[in-house]
Amino acid sequence: MSATTGAEAVPSAGTSRMSQLDVLTTLHDRRGARDVVITTMTPARDWMTLAPHPLDLVFVPSAMGHATSIGLGLALAQPERRVIVCNGDGSMVMNLGSLASIAESGATNLVVLVFVNGVYEVTGSQRVPAVASHGVDFAAIARGCGIRSTFTFSNLAEWRRDVDAVLHAVGPTVVHLDVAGVPGKPGPRSPGPAGERARRFMEALAR
Repeated sequence: MSATTGAEAVPSAGTSRMSQLDVLTTLHDRRGARDVVITTMTPARDWMTLAPHPLDLVFVPSAMGHATSIGLGLALAQPERRVIVCNGDGSMVMNLGSLASIAESGATNLVVLVFVNGVYEVTGSQRVPAVASHGVDFAAIARGCGIRSTFTFSNLAEWRRDVDAVLHAVGPTVVHLDVAGVPGKPGPRSPGPAGERARRFMEALAR
């Protein structure tokens, strides 16, 4: 793990890529009962294989890149809840400006997890420019925007050990997660009519 909260980063102990499903399973086990979890693209596909929760917002079908903006809006509207966004690297590249907005907001209850595999896996594993060739560091970008709580993981044992510290850090928080792509695996399918899902989600928020 590498972690910064306004200090020097601690080098990671490993460079291998983690299984995205394993990373999400750990998050699923550690999320709080009142936490909102927003998933999109391949994180949504794998999240939907785990037990559903009333406060899951599966953003499928989605407007690519918008999950962080939706997460910011929910975090500001629901300050007593932790909001966790599970975003892909391709989606993050499409809305890097949202990191500056998140930093400006000071939303201490927002955690953005960026799953970095270097490809647009949902549409056929095309390379994400710069991410695949130059290893874009999303934690560094977040720090450059003014976000002080940032972490980087490429080792599953470290993620499992430190996930609670990540979730309880004073946010906004951005986490760069090096995960392996799964070429040929189908993208996520809608879990049901969007209107009905939105109604149930809003009812869960009101409870």
